[in-house]
Amino acid sequence: MSPVRAAQPSEHPYVESIATILSGEPIVKGTRTPVRAIAEHWKFGEAPEAIARKLPHLRLAQIFDALGYYDDHRDDIERYIALNRVPVND
Repeated sequence: MSPVRAAQPSEHPYVESIATILSGEPIVKGTRTPVRAIAEHWKFGEAPEAIARKLPHLRLAQIFDALGYYDDHRDDIERYIALNRVPVND
């Protein structure tokens, strides 16, 4: 008989990817808020607390976890940011 193993907690418990939501782009679990949106606020110099005020449906723990996910998967999230960039007409 094999030993029973406890489930391992997710490295990023507040981030998930669901194929039918934003084509599988990483989102904050239970929302449609993409990690890239939080990462963009962070890149513009906003503190997590300020991001929470702008996205009041998110808890601070979710924002910190999304930023951790961004740090661990920077290339992927940067690709989503580039794909979703709105062109500016001069």
